[in-house]
Amino acid sequence: MRADARRNHERLLTEARAAFAEHGTEASLEDVARRAGVGIGTLYRHFPNRQALLSAVFEDGVAELLARAHELRRAPEPCAALVTWLREMVAHASEYRGLARALMSVSPDDTSALARCSAPIREAATALLTRAQQAGAVREDVAIGDLLQLTHAIALAAEETPGDPGLADRLLVLTLRGLKPA
Repeated sequence: MRADARRNHERLLTEARAAFAEHGTEASLEDVARRAGVGIGTLYRHFPNRQALLSAVFEDGVAELLARAHELRRAPEPCAALVTWLREMVAHASEYRGLARALMSVSPDDTSALARCSAPIREAATALLTRAQQAGAVREDVAIGDLLQLTHAIALAAEETPGDPGLADRLLVLTLRGLKPA
């Protein structure tokens, strides 16, 4: 990438992070381009659609979640490791208004940029879930897709109820109780 294109790319990411933090993931892409000092065509040359821009913005958070999952795979208590990671996943999905909804809409066979971002998350979560299931701490019939959708739904519920900061954790606890073998 040429130096000027690289600068534009970085400015677009910086301004997209700010716009998403301020207005949520549905922030105007025209506004992002304007704030970055480029035209909308330049934004679309770097990011062909909103999902590609979202994916690029959230890569740092995904990298942190993947590193944390890798670290937690060595934890002595597989169920506690899974619970810790799910809490961090809910926090990540709550980072920007609208992110949880966007993550919920990504299907596993989707080829979108956001789906490519979520595929490694699915793999990391599967490793943690499988380990907890093998330890007998989580029911065998729990599927990773369902568990990830539940975490996104919890983040979405918390986003819609900002006056109740404990809601996400209470909902997660209720969900986790349903994961245990009978």
